[in-house]
Amino acid sequence: MSIAKVTEVISSSSKSFDDAIENGIERASKTLKGITGAWVADQKVTVKDGKIDEYRVVLKITFVLDD
Repeated sequence: MSIAKVTEVISSSSKSFDDAIENGIERASKTLKGITGAWVADQKVTVKDGKIDEYRVVLKITFVLDD
């Protein structure tokens, strides 16, 4: 029987939401083993001088715990 855990990660990118998601999963994969999925819980942008400065996402990452 497998047991999974969900952890929350906040990630950002100066390019796009998609890039922020990829950055978050790539970084989480360095620490968390057995990642099976993720979903975007929230997204926002920061604005500087009337233009989007940064894209930010809150990811809920699911991973299976080792036996």
